[in-house]
Amino acid sequence: MIQLSDIYQNRNYQFWALQLLGWTGWVTLFAIRDAYWGQPYERILLLVVDAIAGLLLTTILRYIYRWIWDRPVYQRVFTVLVASYAIAAVWQPIKNYSQFYYYQDFELIEEFGHMGYFGGIIGYSYFLMLGWSGLYFALKFYRLLQLEIQRSIRAESLAHEAQLRMLRYQLNPHFLFNTLNAISTLILDRNTDSANAMVSKLSHFLRYSLDKDPMQRVDLEHEINTMQLYLEIEQVRFDERLKVSFEVNEDAKRALVPSLILQPLVENSIKYAVANREGGGEITIAASRMNGELLLSVTDDGPGIETVNGEVPEFTGVGLANTRERLAQLYGKKHGCEFRQVEPHGLQIEIRIPYEAEA
Repeated sequence: MIQLSDIYQNRNYQFWALQLLGWTGWVTLFAIRDAYWGQPYERILLLVVDAIAGLLLTTILRYIYRWIWDRPVYQRVFTVLVASYAIAAVWQPIKNYSQFYYYQDFELIEEFGHMGYFGGIIGYSYFLMLGWSGLYFALKFYRLLQLEIQRSIRAESLAHEAQLRMLRYQLNPHFLFNTLNAISTLILDRNTDSANAMVSKLSHFLRYSLDKDPMQRVDLEHEINTMQLYLEIEQVRFDERLKVSFEVNEDAKRALVPSLILQPLVENSIKYAVANREGGGEITIAASRMNGELLLSVTDDGPGIETVNGEVPEFTGVGLANTRERLAQLYGKKHGCEFRQVEPHGLQIEIRIPYEAEA
């Protein structure tokens, strides 16, 4: 059985559905006219016969127009004018004959001969066929326009996806370079135990992160677990100089976030608040749900960065720039990423995204 979805997707079904609907409408319109003028109801049979003939003849027009579709415009216009007249010249005699036969009135034939069957071509049938042709081309162009829009949306979606994948994969080499550099330093310092521990934890973290599709979003609890694995690597490097605390609300743990969205923020805090300070520093990772949004923040007690209206002037860090670009690609204007100074010193990076959770 044909479903409505089949009619919507199949051009052939669409054509026949519109044909039947159009000619049924034509019969209905003239049946109402006849009823208004007191014509007998039997005249509906005449209209049905004329409509069946018109449906079949306009179907011939369809195949003619499909044949000349790729021809130059002037050829198409010429073909429409000639073909419409030719079809009208066939349809009008059918209409006239059925009319004469119904009323048993062949006076026009007796007076004008067989040319009496062709009366009314220019006055009605030709313009009806031109109207049908115009509607056919209008619907054809509309469908082509919709297909082009769909292709454009699909192409834009693929480009968008490629951009997100590039941004997500960019994190791994960046993070890997920093970590390997730290391992190299430990080896030069002959701290082999720490270097071995760091290599082991690095392999676990990379396996853990690479298993996830870069287009996939994960719940925040999963992201926090990933960050803890990452921090274990950095803990080998900084030992007690690195202090981390988590302030994550229970309802925030179910929120969906882009994978590894926190890692560049934490890495930035480690770079400025821990690595460059002899006494180390403290990092706080917080998350909460508020008014339909998820608020994520990474706060450190380092020297901070001068900000202007939540923006960092002339900041060129790869990790933070990457994060902001990913958020823009994923959420458009429905996100926020702000930098705030913390008193007496430190920096807070806050991300605001729509709250979404798995059902």
